[in-house]
Parts: sequence; structure tokens; C-alpha cells
Amino acid sequence: MPQLPDDLDAVAVRTWCSLALEALGRERAEIDAINVYPIADGDTGTNLYLTVESAAAAVEAVFAAHETGTTAPATADAVRAMAHGALIGARGNSGTILAQLLRGMAGVLADGGDAAHLRLALTRAAAAARQAVAHPVEGTVLTVATAAAEAAQGDEPELRAVVRAAYEGARAALARTPEQLAVLGRAGVVDAGGRGLVAVLGALVEAVTGQAPARGPRTGSGKAAAPVDGGSVVGLPVGGVPVPAGGALVEGPLDCPEDVVGGGPAFEVIYLLEARDEQVDRLRTRLDALGDSLVVVGGDGLWHVHVHVDDAGAAVEAGVEAGRPYRIRITHFATESGHDVRVQAEPAQRAVVVVVPGDGLAGLCTEAGATTVIARPGEPPASGELVEAIRRAHAREVVLLPNDAALRHTAAAAAEQARTEGVRVALVPTRAAVQGIAALAVHEPDRGFDEDVVAMTAAAGATRYAELAVAERQSWTMAGICQAGDILGLIDGDVAVIGADVPATARTVLDRMLAAGGELVTLVLGEDVPDALADALEEHVREGYLAVDTVVYRGGHQRAPLLIGIE
Repeated sequence: MPQLPDDLDAVAVRTWCSLALEALGRERAEIDAINVYPIADGDTGTNLYLTVESAAAAVEAVFAAHETGTTAPATADAVRAMAHGALIGARGNSGTILAQLLRGMAGVLADGGDAAHLRLALTRAAAAARQAVAHPVEGTVLTVATAAAEAAQGDEPELRAVVRAAYEGARAALARTPEQLAVLGRAGVVDAGGRGLVAVLGALVEAVTGQAPARGPRTGSGKAAAPVDGGSVVGLPVGGVPVPAGGALVEGPLDCPEDVVGGGPAFEVIYLLEARDEQVDRLRTRLDALGDSLVVVGGDGLWHVHVHVDDAGAAVEAGVEAGRPYRIRITHFATESGHDVRVQAEPAQRAVVVVVPGDGLAGLCTEAGATTVIARPGEPPASGELVEAIRRAHAREVVLLPNDAALRHTAAAAAEQARTEGVRVALVPTRAAVQGIAALAVHEPDRGFDEDVVAMTAAAGATRYAELAVAERQSWTMAGICQAGDILGLIDGDVAVIGADVPATARTVLDRMLAAGGELVTLVLGEDVPDALADALEEHVREGYLAVDTVVYRGGHQRAPLLIGIE
């Protein structure tokens, strides 16, 4: 039997994330079904699952970096990774608030994981979440988080007792949410975001005590249930739209506790933002005037912005004025007979979903008709993000280009999930962005699916790839021992050249690759690489290799200063 933790260490944080992901996976459909506030769009459970999936992946990355060592990562590293992963992967209103709750907890747990620190962490988390929401409403996940923090207070020295108290406090508060928010009471449901938080806290109980808590009240029929109207119980169907007491469906969107029914904003706008604190204060004011359901979370220069507006362009422009927005997602809602539903056009026959390492290539691939997912340095996409991109492509057939060998299993999981939803998905195992560019160049949506996939796979396979990287520390490589700061030339994934500067290393890499032949050189320049380097490398190829063409792209903010492809 595994040793139970006396405090919340890195291993316990890892276990918590894993168990929370499992719990939300089990309850996702039920939580989606009771999602009636602030928008009745049935995706709260899914959004929470994707947010925690990103947090768990970030924690796993920390452990992977320590796998050759004899000790586990520091608790501070694990909780900060959890908070950062949730922030960059947050989905929807509920996921954004959960990311802020985890960030608030991480700020305290980084200093210690005993009972006293956990009590303070829960209090800080609840306060931080309220501050992040422009207009807090009772009867929501904010209420449940506050109740959990209050229930955990006292002088109990055991961590196990504190987590159990927090869970029971949250569970009791969740049962009262229909009394506090009219839309929930009329629908006969508890708050969806609050129920998700109870699942996450239940996972924390299991991680610390080794025992899973009771998973919420149930009716004898097996339906999830919530006490309403002083203790009566209304069943919540597993799947479908929850049927409220009285038989009438709740009309939405509903953006206040008085339950005023109206058309609501047309768009949900979400993006990550690099900006200073004072700029974010002004951004909050501007976005609050544009729409509702405003939540801005984060800090230390990185923020996650969520808002519902009628003018999506203005919301994005406000982000541009404040700093540098990226990973922009805009969802369009259509009002139909008072109900909010997502616009569903006839699906296209075929689409391509491609993972790219920077904004520049994202623009290039978008112009070519592909749906893109940006993998920023240290932020690989989770399978949920790839599934979401496949859904966003809205096609019967999808070709998925992961463009990274490390994403092989993630992409395979996403493809399998999409297939269960009726989408025909072909995974072309591209290992680098330049292979994805080559595959996309030969894509022809009018030919047969299998024929198209074969052509794209052949083009990718015929493209050798390389990249330049900066060594972070002394290390053994296939090319010898490198020192911190050396420029590494990786060919087909292995270090082949160790150099002192980018231009010389790039020339050496090109020479080695072109020695085996080639007709086209593709260069993808990083954000800080001058155009002069591309000009010099083009001249080098032109002078040394007759009949070899060169094409240059700007990759934007990417991990490697230079990507090279040879076809």
C-alpha cells in the first residue's frame, strides 16, 4: 500500500491531478447536462476536463524532466506547473475560474503543504477567483470555493482532516446553490462549475487519504441529484438537457441572479495575453463595458482572458492594445427562440488540422486552409486541444499533422476520440513543422481521402528536417560534449553539429543535409533571427548547390531560432 502523505508534496500533487482528471472524465457528461448558467451551452464539464488535462500534463512534464534523477521534483515546481498548465489550457468560464483557484493555491503551497498552508491556500484561492470575476454572483463555483475555504478553517493539525472538511463544506454549499441562483432553482439543478470543483476537491481527498469520498447525493434511480427547495430532490438526467421542476426548459442566456432572459452576447472570446499588470487593469475596464461573463486570471506577465461580447473584434483589439494576445478562440452563439445554441453549418468534406510552433507558420497554414494549433515553447498541446481543433475544423474527414515526434501518442489519442464522434481521421506522423508544410503543399481536398493521405504522407516522409537549438547545460550528445550556450544542429532529431554561432552552424547543417541531395530548402526563422541570416543562407545554397531552390518563412515566437527542411 502506498505511503499516504503527511503534507501535499510533489507526488501528492501529481496524484491529485491524475485523480481529478479521472473524476472529471467520469462526470463530464453529467456536468455538461446541468450547465444552465451563465450560458446554457452544455460544455462546463468538458471545459473543466480540458483545463485539468492541461494542468496534469504540465505536472507530468516536470516529473519527466526529473526521471533520470533519484529524487522527485520540489513541491514548488509541481504546484507552479499545475497552475501554469491550467492557465494556458483553461477553457470557458468555468475552466478560467478553476485556473485562478489553482493559481491561488499554488502561491501558498509552494512554501509548504501541511494543514496550515492548505487552509491558507484555499482562502487565497477563493479570494483570487472572486477578484478575477468582474461581477461575482452567489450560487456559483465562487460560492462553493468560499465555503470550502471556510469549512477548512480551525486549528486541526492533520492534513487529512482539513481536506475532508473542505470537501464536505464545498459539497454542502453546492447543494444550496439552487436556493441562491434563480435559474438553477427553476431548472432543478446545482451549479455545474461548482459541481466540477467538488469533483476536484474529492480527488484531493483521495490523493491525501487514499480513500475516494462519496461522489455526491444520488437518487434511487441512479440519477445525479441536488437538494432543492429546502431538501426535496430533483433528478438530473445523465446526458441530454436537464428537465426542471414544472417541466419548462430554462431559457438563456442568463447573466444575473434575477434571471433576466434575453438574447445575450453573440460571441465567447478567449485568449492568452502577455501584458503588464497596469495594462490588464485598463483591459478589464474596457472589456467590462463591451460585454459580460468577464474573467481575467493570471499574473507575472501572462493572463487568460474570457468574455462574452457582441463585438468579438473589439475584444481582441482591446487585448492587442494591452499587450500580445495569442491562442485566440472565438465561439459564435446564435439566438434562436430565446435559446442559445452554437451555430452548426453543414460540415465540410475534408479539413487539415496542423500543429505549428509559432504564429508565423500558423498564419501560413491558415492561408492554406488548415485549422491550426499553436505549440508554444514549453506548452505542448494536450489531446483535448487537438480534439477541439478537429471539432473546430467541422469536417467529415480530417488529416491530422502533429509535426512533433513527442506528440505522437497525444495526437493518436485525439484522433481516436474524434473517431468516436463520427469523424474520419487520418494521422500523418509528421515529426517536424517543415514536414507538415511539405504535406500541406500537396494536399488536394477534391481527390479521394486515402489518395490524399498517401500523397501527404509521402511528401512528409521525403522531407528531411533539422533545427538549431541553444544548449542549456553541459551534456553528452551524438556529436560530442556540448557546453551551455553552444549552438546545436539537430538533424532528424539527433545532435549532429556543435557550433559557436547560428550562421556557421546553420551552414554546416545545410552542407551535411544537401550532401545526400535535395531540390528545395525550406528555412523557418524564429522571431529574433534577422533577415540577413536568411539572405546569407540563400546565397550559400545558391553558390554551392545548383538547381536547389530556397524558400523562407517567418515562424514568429517559436522554440528554435531556425528550422530547416530539405525535399
